[in-house]
Amino acid sequence: MLFKKLFVSLQSKVMNIAMNKKQLFVWLFLLAIGMQNTYAQDPQFSQFYACPLYLNPALTGSVKCPRVSLNFRNQWPALGSTYITYIASYDQYVKALEGSVGGYVYEDIQGDGAISTFNISGIYNYTFVLDRRSNIHIALQASYLQKKLNWDYIFPDMIHPLYGPIYTTAETGVPTNEKRGHFDVSAGMVYSNQGFFGGFAVHHITQPTESFRSNDDAVLPRLFTVHAGFNIPLSGRGIKKGELLLSPNILFEQQQNFQQMNWGLYLSRKGIVIGTWFRQNLSFHYDSFILLLGYIQEKYKLAYSYDLTISELKNQTLGAHEISFSMVFPCKQKKQKFRTISCPSF
Repeated sequence: MLFKKLFVSLQSKVMNIAMNKKQLFVWLFLLAIGMQNTYAQDPQFSQFYACPLYLNPALTGSVKCPRVSLNFRNQWPALGSTYITYIASYDQYVKALEGSVGGYVYEDIQGDGAISTFNISGIYNYTFVLDRRSNIHIALQASYLQKKLNWDYIFPDMIHPLYGPIYTTAETGVPTNEKRGHFDVSAGMVYSNQGFFGGFAVHHITQPTESFRSNDDAVLPRLFTVHAGFNIPLSGRGIKKGELLLSPNILFEQQQNFQQMNWGLYLSRKGIVIGTWFRQNLSFHYDSFILLLGYIQEKYKLAYSYDLTISELKNQTLGAHEISFSMVFPCKQKKQKFRTISCPSF
């Protein structure tokens, strides 16, 4: 009997103070949604061009033939798989539509599943031919997003000293909906010629709300993206012209008050691609240094990248790992009105 009392007492104390990483994440989330004018942000990939439809819908059909792409990102694994993102996409050029069609699905998992986001998108991209070497691509994207809150933790006032968690919490501000879905619209544009490309995209034009409460204070703000790059064929002793390719790139993103600049450089030869990106925000806070190694064949490409965190979190996160795989299926190579977009592979 004494042992039972000690056990119940210990159980009560443990249940009152114990909180795993998932519970801590949800507590912080509740604190956030309890504030007014709360804003969310989109998941990000470091291999920007390995998931081109996600970066800019106007990159849909950029290789003309049918293409399937798969991407996986594990961010900050030292915190216990806190941010995991999967994405799968498909796109191709359709002559009858005088443009390209495509789409993607992704799932973003935060806090070991405490919060997850599912997205399914469809894209149509029309190509305007300017001349034999240059084109303008304009795309429209329609999406459905669903955010889910995994409500599986216990407040202290729910615990009975003998029978455990049997009460209903008296906490205020607790979300009543575990799922919230909404439709969204995005658009993009890309200009390309034989050696240069530049693009602009705006996501979440409708600025939908993601609030789990009855009000609409958790707005998903518009995401603005500007990106550009060009290819420099190199030659030298034992290297044919165009066999070695150098590709400098720049990418800027802004979502609400968050601004981020990415500076990148790719070097490729005989199917081997080495890349590096430097990421910072415009307050001159340096975030990470990205290293990439990729392999390209005619029909497929594979790459791995690692984000080396250089901010104040560098000793706490173990950076981020990312893997991408893409396959291009054969198609009839009839003479087309436009060239493929010469953007990087990763």
